[in-house]
Amino acid sequence: MRVGSGHDTHRLAENRPLILGGVVIPHTKGLVGHSDADAVLHAVTDALLGAAGLGDIGDAYPDTDAQWKNADSKFFLTETLKRLNQLGWKPVNLDVTVFAQEPKLGPVKAAIKDSLAHLLSLSADRINVKAKTGEKVGHIGRGEAIGCHAVVLIEQA
Repeated sequence: MRVGSGHDTHRLAENRPLILGGVVIPHTKGLVGHSDADAVLHAVTDALLGAAGLGDIGDAYPDTDAQWKNADSKFFLTETLKRLNQLGWKPVNLDVTVFAQEPKLGPVKAAIKDSLAHLLSLSADRINVKAKTGEKVGHIGRGEAIGCHAVVLIEQA
């Protein structure tokens, strides 16, 4: 068994969709990035890559590569899972903490959890999603960004 940790933060801007964990969330702002900027899927992908000793998401899908411009982050996750499966690894469980002052994520945590369970082919009881505010401190607390931290356990398939 191996443990991996991943983190991602993206700034918020108007005229962008807000996508977290593969779920489109109604909000006046969305995350900005080279891809769709789904901070949750980026952190989860990073955690999986780290657990398998495969570097990080920037190594695998660099933002300097035009092919990833506006890419759906579900692709990064599914391709990473394929790589892990080829190496004989599979995810066991996932714990995610999303840091956002706004919007309030309580009403969408279950949808994010279900999306992650589906994407990872795990039962929902193996996924945990928490949401924290920035308590009005820093870039997250001022509503300028959303961040995510993910911890994953993988085992030999």
